[in-house]
Amino acid sequence: MNKFFANKVVAITGGSDGIGKALIEWLLPMGAKIATCSRTQDKLYDLQLRHAQSPIHCVVADVSNHNDCKMFIESTIEQFGGIDILINNAGISMRGMLADTDMEVFKKVMDINFFGALYCTKLALSSITERKGTIVGVSSIAGYRGLPGRSGYSASKFALNGWLEAIRTELSEAGVNVMWVCPGFTRSNIRNAALNEKAKAQGESPLNEGELMSAETCAKEILQAIAQHKRTLVLTFKGKQTVFLNKFFPSIADKLTRKYFFKNGVLIK
Repeated sequence: MNKFFANKVVAITGGSDGIGKALIEWLLPMGAKIATCSRTQDKLYDLQLRHAQSPIHCVVADVSNHNDCKMFIESTIEQFGGIDILINNAGISMRGMLADTDMEVFKKVMDINFFGALYCTKLALSSITERKGTIVGVSSIAGYRGLPGRSGYSASKFALNGWLEAIRTELSEAGVNVMWVCPGFTRSNIRNAALNEKAKAQGESPLNEGELMSAETCAKEILQAIAQHKRTLVLTFKGKQTVFLNKFFPSIADKLTRKYFFKNGVLIK
């Protein structure tokens, strides 16, 4: 795997936290050249400072903004000469029943999770195609199975999966590999940053973080899948179980999902 990433230019959105940050920590020792973006300037500054002697290019950018994506992709190509691998990792979740949730929440989630990936991929496509590279979307089990209280998040990940499958077929003769990765629950900041019904950060997680897959383990699995040119990657036993049940026993999946996300008839946020 180390040889595969040596001297590769890897652009990663949302690299200041969680899986994105873990990907960077794995890739730099392998000899990759990293470009990353995030909305959080302080965290990017710390990342740049910690890897001051490494080939890393950090840009403050909001992927829901096309001009920000343009700045990120174009500056990466200018800095490193092109892009071999694009990992669309930036994402945001949400918590709230449909009846209680403002429309702004659905728009924000879709703008970041779907349109952010679309913008960056479209802008980097010529360079990736020229280098016969790889396009990755970090999706979710919610892209296979709609989750209650997370309907906007599920919609954005279903859209992402379908779009990636479509462009994988489009690019199949061009030597470009397109894959989507679906982690289960992972120890990261995404739940704390999830939007509540009023589009504000939830700021807490009801899950026992100690029982979840670490971002470092998740990142390693993703990189191995990229090196092996996989089509899809579903992580964790619970994730694989959910996909299997939803495909072959959807009624059972409905009941189990309801039981998991509701306690005494109240949504677990």
